[in-house]
Amino acid sequence: MDPFYNSTLSYVGQSIPQESKLASYTSVGRSPVLGVVGNHLSHNLANLNLDANTNNRGLVGGSMASSSVEPTLFQKSTYSGGRGDTISPIPSSQAGTNGTPPLSRNSTPVPPITYQNVWMEQENVGGTTYFYNPEEAAGSQEIIPGDDPGGPHVFPTYSVYAGPPSHLKDFTTRLNPLGPPPTPVVHPAPQSPSFFTPDELKAELMQRNAVMLSQPNSTVFPDLPAQVDHFTELCPVETSLQKPGSFGYPSTVYKAINSKNGFTYCLRRIHGFRLPSGKWLGMIDTWKNISHTNLVQLREIFTTKAFGDTSLIFVYDYFPSADTLMQRHFDRNHQVNGYVDPFSSDPSVPRPYSHQKNALLRHHANMLPENLLWAYIIQLSSVIRTIHSAGLSVRCLNPSKIILISRTRPAIRLSNCGIYDLVTFDPNSNPAAMVSFYQQEDLVSFGKLLLALACNSLLAVQRDNLNTSMDLISRTYSADLRNLIGYLMNPRAAGTTRSVNDIMPMIGARFYNQLDSANARAEILENALTKELENGRFNMDPAWSETGDRYLLKLFRDYVFHQVTPDGRPYLDLSHVVYCLNRLDSGSNDKVCLMSHDEQSILITTYAELKHCLEQSFLSLSNS
Repeated sequence: MDPFYNSTLSYVGQSIPQESKLASYTSVGRSPVLGVVGNHLSHNLANLNLDANTNNRGLVGGSMASSSVEPTLFQKSTYSGGRGDTISPIPSSQAGTNGTPPLSRNSTPVPPITYQNVWMEQENVGGTTYFYNPEEAAGSQEIIPGDDPGGPHVFPTYSVYAGPPSHLKDFTTRLNPLGPPPTPVVHPAPQSPSFFTPDELKAELMQRNAVMLSQPNSTVFPDLPAQVDHFTELCPVETSLQKPGSFGYPSTVYKAINSKNGFTYCLRRIHGFRLPSGKWLGMIDTWKNISHTNLVQLREIFTTKAFGDTSLIFVYDYFPSADTLMQRHFDRNHQVNGYVDPFSSDPSVPRPYSHQKNALLRHHANMLPENLLWAYIIQLSSVIRTIHSAGLSVRCLNPSKIILISRTRPAIRLSNCGIYDLVTFDPNSNPAAMVSFYQQEDLVSFGKLLLALACNSLLAVQRDNLNTSMDLISRTYSADLRNLIGYLMNPRAAGTTRSVNDIMPMIGARFYNQLDSANARAEILENALTKELENGRFNMDPAWSETGDRYLLKLFRDYVFHQVTPDGRPYLDLSHVVYCLNRLDSGSNDKVCLMSHDEQSILITTYAELKHCLEQSFLSLSNS
């Protein structure tokens, strides 16, 4: 901005753009530069009355010669005098012989006005140039009695966490990994509010981030390809090969990074599979277009020979640190009443069926809470409804294909959808004709899944144990849950077709409980996010540290912490670090030699200068 000395007066209008620096102190109704003169000028300009028959015209010291003056034209004033002198402007056309301007009737002379030298700056906003004194801008915020304050509130110029809202002080959402109630639980309010992210949430997010950044052990997986199509950095998610029983073919799961967009995806590899001929592409496109909060979306499929065979790759969204329902609730190592699950797929597990049957089905200690089961029911029925509405069927409603993406809330997603449709595709049949049959099978599978979860054992779905399982559910849970499971597991009546929409009356008002729980958790997470608002202020231009004071600090950082040996290996000398930081803190006048990475720039400075650079850079960050 160009500084200049104020030798003329220019009236600044009241409609100053809000983005201008002037808007912060001209809204109070008094110009910090004009002072009393500006108020006198504003008062007289408000009484102007243009009249073409009047010959009196003149502007004296930024105000009219009289409140009754009626000029027809303002001309440039002529005056003589130096800076800081008393000035009496005289219009050239009506200057009197005595050096004073003529006055109209009933007017009083205006005393001469003294102008002072004021250091001014100018700013152009919207084509209009404004002049202001930056030194007086801060003092102009004071509200003068009788002036317009510009609003009923005065807001701070800084940002700090103001504490949790009052409606969150009496409850928090805490969920046990094994499935506690998803509704908010009342806990006593802490004595002192925390200004940091809750430990449970922080631990879960850090674990997800660590899993997302994990890399495979080259000694354990020496044969991993470096790239599969446009996916790189493959890392096995499952440490063991899944047996052919899952999809009829062996399968393996990897996480990989898409080199086209940089996102991490989950790759399900079907070993030794060749794509069939026929019109299956439209079915896969339909799966790609289905997006739901309880579905792991299919992104693409392709075949590859990067693993040494012809493999089919299904690409899904990746959810790090997710568990399956099988791992969370039906772990084969989880003992019930002192015995392992006899329905385990591990052949090494003993199967004393007759001894464990009654004890297993009547074990109440490890049964899941009913509101957790309703949370699963609402989410699964929602995604099944969406899939069936698209003319498809799930065909993978079993505990090993449903994942829980969080350990603090019962959030589940259907995974591996679309695989059965392709690996069992028959070009000689009409897939659309079988959709209705498979949708009915989805409802039966849904009922079996809920029965196993309610009894906390896969043994409960065996035909011989159905009556005992339903009796256990009747004694433990509500009649609505028993009726819902019974409706889903009963074979359809002749000539009728069931729909997932039929279970909505059985869910009833429990849907609102889940909605309230989701809203409560959203508010808690929003409050946790509020504590981290200012963390983004450090996301600045990468070249910010390449100029001025910051460049010296960058070189000094390398000088203190990034020392290297003559052969280029990193070397950290703690005594050197303490020595340098002590002198920086004290602002010593000792000189230090700083060198750039390319050894092309060498700067000699003092610790006092570096301390000044540090203070200025910190001040710049705090004001940004």
